[in-house]
Amino acid sequence: MIMNQSIENLMNEHRQIEQVLGALQTFAGRVAQEPGSGRETTAQFATFFREFADRRHHGKEEDRLFQKMVEYGFPREFGPVAVMLHEHEEGRGHVKALAAIGAGSGPLSGSETEAIRAHALAFAPLLRGHIQKEDNVLYPMAQQGLPAAELEALNESCAAFEREVMSPARVFQLEALADALIVSYPPELAQMAASSACFSCAGHAQAA
Repeated sequence: MIMNQSIENLMNEHRQIEQVLGALQTFAGRVAQEPGSGRETTAQFATFFREFADRRHHGKEEDRLFQKMVEYGFPREFGPVAVMLHEHEEGRGHVKALAAIGAGSGPLSGSETEAIRAHALAFAPLLRGHIQKEDNVLYPMAQQGLPAAELEALNESCAAFEREVMSPARVFQLEALADALIVSYPPELAQMAASSACFSCAGHAQAA
């Protein structure tokens, strides 16, 4: 089966989001040594996840893909769509907490440092596992369950959503921010691989 273009675009965005998640984990391991600059960096991570990962990426899923899946018989109250929506909300709670710390002033306090670590180290595996479920379970279900004409229409629908919520210039800025964070806090490959391997375990397979 040929992959739908809008779904392929979502998967490509996943790869970038995964890299920034890895950078966030690296930052969480260093934040205690960076009290002076840590607040600004926390704000930068929150900005990327709030605008690129949530407003733009999750927005396309919730307002376009998931909505179309519900129209064609996928329940919103339970099953894969419900799980994805719940995890979006759970992730927003972590990002909101990081953004609140980033919006403060002065060097990070000890309690703020611990809060950053706690939220970052909970959020990263949550969103990475979420991505794996979408790539391997929900997106294939959408390609199989939606008519070809609806999948074709989804391409323009998602493109229209992107134009509505964010300018190309802002997308470019956020992608540049992602690149800078990845360079400053290189993801640890072993840590990322461990999260991917966890998705294959029996508990995640049942949840998916």
